[in-house]
Amino acid sequence: MRRLRDWLLPLVYLSNNWISLAGVVLVTAATVVWLLILPVTLRGAITHPYLGILVYLMLPGVFLAGLILIPIGIYFKRRRDRAAGRYPSDFPPLDFQNRELRKLLSFIVVTTFLNIVITSQFAYSAVNYMDTVSFCGRTCHTVMNPEFTAYQGSPHSRVECVNCHIGPGASWFVRSKLSGAGQVIAVMLHNYPTPIPVPVRNLRPARETCETCHWPQRFDEDRIRDIKTYAADESNTLTHTVLLVHIGGGRRGVGIHGMHLGEGVKVRYFASDEKRQEIPWVEYTSAGRTTVFAVAGARPDPSKVREMDCMDCHNRPTHIFQLPDRAMDQALFAGEISPTLPFAKKTGVEILKRNYTSEKDAESRIPAAFEDYYRSTYPQIYAQRRDDVTRGGQKLLAIFNRNVFPDMKISWGTYINNLGHTDFIGCFRCHDDQHANAGGKTITQDCSACHNPLATDEKQPKILTELGLDQP
Repeated sequence: MRRLRDWLLPLVYLSNNWISLAGVVLVTAATVVWLLILPVTLRGAITHPYLGILVYLMLPGVFLAGLILIPIGIYFKRRRDRAAGRYPSDFPPLDFQNRELRKLLSFIVVTTFLNIVITSQFAYSAVNYMDTVSFCGRTCHTVMNPEFTAYQGSPHSRVECVNCHIGPGASWFVRSKLSGAGQVIAVMLHNYPTPIPVPVRNLRPARETCETCHWPQRFDEDRIRDIKTYAADESNTLTHTVLLVHIGGGRRGVGIHGMHLGEGVKVRYFASDEKRQEIPWVEYTSAGRTTVFAVAGARPDPSKVREMDCMDCHNRPTHIFQLPDRAMDQALFAGEISPTLPFAKKTGVEILKRNYTSEKDAESRIPAAFEDYYRSTYPQIYAQRRDDVTRGGQKLLAIFNRNVFPDMKISWGTYINNLGHTDFIGCFRCHDDQHANAGGKTITQDCSACHNPLATDEKQPKILTELGLDQP
């Protein structure tokens, strides 16, 4: 006991220096935060990306830094006091009569209390803020404004960015932030590509993110899809193309998902271009049997062969950029632009396709062009329905601002959507009747393999009436 006391006495004295006290603060802070999150860690593995990085990386680093500072401070104080002849030959006892001990204990108590208050609030607020869409979309990812804008109007607009781009666990968070470090420097130096290239390399596998909500085994067998199209005529004639889409998946029918992602199915392919639009070689495995389909003369690079997943077709599940025709059809059907305005579809598309040098240029020209058309071509309609025309011009500008970003060199069709095959090549990258196996059999291009047309460009499809889906 005496030996322990003789060892502690000089440590108490020597610990009263600013370096060691700073180390005490760091150790105390790390310990307090660890105690606050201890209930979470005891319940099992931490899946929250930011909490994981806090627990597994930051806390150990802070704790070790504090532990290192304490002996460093003691060493320098001891050397300094001995050089100045102030190092005592005897030390006061370890009781509350010892002034140095009282100072050290008071400091520890006060800093511990302050750390409990400050670090608990800071840690809670920081973790929650870093999860927000505002943080991802505005605070540190300003160069991603086009993606952020598209996200806000997407089917996943209420899903936090980190849920898809990082997912659970700390490891992928670390990878994403290490990758992002170089991007931050590029943004600071304004040395980033415009537009941002896609697809994103080294993205977390879709089955670890997408399938936390969507998994093929739970998909419906078939689904009705009504494609609404407005003609470029004076009355903006509305027609419907109704498809019965064979979604498939799991035990509820083969369909699209069953053929590509069903049990025992694996598809590997080689894309000869960076955007994965040219696919000359496909390897299809089902029920233990593997078949290669390739176009004539295809020579796949083994290092670039990729296993197919959700993102190969659903490559724009959230950050969706429309083409002008599709965007106008949607706006007309929603009533954002009145379909009773003559040639609204034709005029709107023509205005949208014009060249605009900046967002300000578009803001000044698009609404004015829409109004000028009706003022000069249909003056009576313009006089009677000026509010509809003005509102239509503003909605036209909104369509442009959601899809075109001149500063980032993003125009109509810059970002390809592989879902379907009407606007882009999509399905026909493989289903083109050109990919053949050794026996001459090709990957099917039979439309009925994926969908059956129930109506094609009809004004009032009977099937919609029978299903009670026709619009009033």
